[in-house]
Amino acid sequence: MFINLTDVLTSEDKVISMQAETEMTEVSIYGEAFEILEKSPVNLTFTNLGKGRASVEGQVEFVFAMNCDRCLKPVREKLRLQFSREVHAPDAVSEQQDDEDDDQTFMEGYQLNIEDLLNSEIIMNWPSKVLCRTDCRGICMQCGQDLNSGTCECDTFIPDPRMAVIKDIFNADKEV
Repeated sequence: MFINLTDVLTSEDKVISMQAETEMTEVSIYGEAFEILEKSPVNLTFTNLGKGRASVEGQVEFVFAMNCDRCLKPVREKLRLQFSREVHAPDAVSEQQDDEDDDQTFMEGYQLNIEDLLNSEIIMNWPSKVLCRTDCRGICMQCGQDLNSGTCECDTFIPDPRMAVIKDIFNADKEV
């Protein structure tokens, strides 16, 4: 969805508030697609900051379908975004703008691409770890048993790697 920012970028002290619906159904992060289960309307406020500059402030809430990072069970993860960005008119020339051109990928002329802006914000605020519950025990590394639902009979002893040399000495002296 595109929003025309001509009025805000060209009129001093202009402030516009609005709600917009996003058509996003999934987000691709780290090469994996995550389905958007629920989303709220995007609340946006555009404020003129001077000649050819405006601030874009907004808030939105998404619920994503994800998997727990430890046990791989399906999880509904809520992500609340509050963001503030500065945008520039395409004909506003400044040295600072040249440095920030990479940051303006969601602007096409005087049009703001809401989906690109939200995608950028989602990626920056993506959780580093998603758990089904705070005390999730994960799965057994040997048999794959879900350790939240029960225990397995696998040997979980991990020898100290610093003792490997001594173990090799004892194994070398054994007769086969």
